[in-house]
Amino acid sequence: MENNAKIKNIIQALGQHKDSQAAIDLLTELGTNSPDDEIRELTAQALIKKNTHESLRVVLIHQGKGINDLSARVAMTAINELLALKDKNEAIKILDDTIKMHSEEDVKNTARSVRALMTFS
Repeated sequence: MENNAKIKNIIQALGQHKDSQAAIDLLTELGTNSPDDEIRELTAQALIKKNTHESLRVVLIHQGKGINDLSARVAMTAINELLALKDKNEAIKILDDTIKMHSEEDVKNTARSVRALMTFS
């Protein structure tokens, strides 16, 4: 339990870190690739809360990460976090680009669904 609390604090700190790219790289490399659903969930939340082009790309366009995670819990948490964003413009732009240009049909379909949800939220 204590390790989980420490990991959660580290992920939250990286989400708020001033050196945005280094924090995003670390969260992407270690957090989104973790075998633990909770760590991937917390990582997706931190990346979405950053609400930058680089952080949102990780959770929106990469297969197996964020909204495309194989765990329904992780994917739904990411979607709910996106819906809670005050400024959805960057996320919507990335979703639109994903729908138009991504090579994986599953990723395109997920992007379409999330885009529709964001439009009506």
